[in-house]
Amino acid sequence: MRASKYPSVDDQFTTRSLLSKSSSRRSHTPTPSRTSSSLTKSMSQRSTTPIMYSFSRARRKPAPIEKQLECTLEELCHGCVKKIKITRDVVSDVGLIVQEEETLKIKVKPGWKRGTKVTFEGMGDEKPGSLPADIVFLIAEKHHPLFKRVEDDLLLTIEIPLLSALTGCTLSIPLLGGAKMSLQLKDIIYPGYEKIIPGQGMPDPRDQGRRGDLRVKFHINFPTQLSNQQRSEIRDLLGDS
Repeated sequence: MRASKYPSVDDQFTTRSLLSKSSSRRSHTPTPSRTSSSLTKSMSQRSTTPIMYSFSRARRKPAPIEKQLECTLEELCHGCVKKIKITRDVVSDVGLIVQEEETLKIKVKPGWKRGTKVTFEGMGDEKPGSLPADIVFLIAEKHHPLFKRVEDDLLLTIEIPLLSALTGCTLSIPLLGGAKMSLQLKDIIYPGYEKIIPGQGMPDPRDQGRRGDLRVKFHINFPTQLSNQQRSEIRDLLGDS
């Protein structure tokens, strides 16, 4: 592994006692002098520990670089591995800026939601005098033609004719991933009616053993025209409803 290109710059200076050196540089001609006993005692009690001074210049780190990572509902439901190739600037050992390719691998866990963040520290461009930025990927959900996600639940809207809505029927409904299941309807289906199918929603990322529900809504297709006889029969049939 290559050593860090931009270690913190620490200039350390050590100040040591210069008493002995200064005395050795004095004139060799003896000079009469008197030193009081109190001054001699004070000098002998001075600390001989070196005094350390440090001056450092901290390198700044740019703001994170955010990118979107689009995933299908199927990928967010079952999990997947995404590989993303990036090209970034790096500073060579001789101080030149060169480009290199990196492949980042993201393991998408079942149940991840829109806005989930995946951070790669220090994988942004390198510049002299600064730290490389982090790269942050934000999970985004691709539009699905059938299902809509609401937290851990999935919404599905299917069309049924008015006759089936009034008399009941058995439907084959799709599940996320391509499978189908049989759904028997015995209730009268009215506008706003919703059928709940437990455990057929999205996984809970905090509890992989739990899944949300599939909520089935219905769009009732009404006839565009009726004959006079049909109108009369409907009045007779539903007149007391």
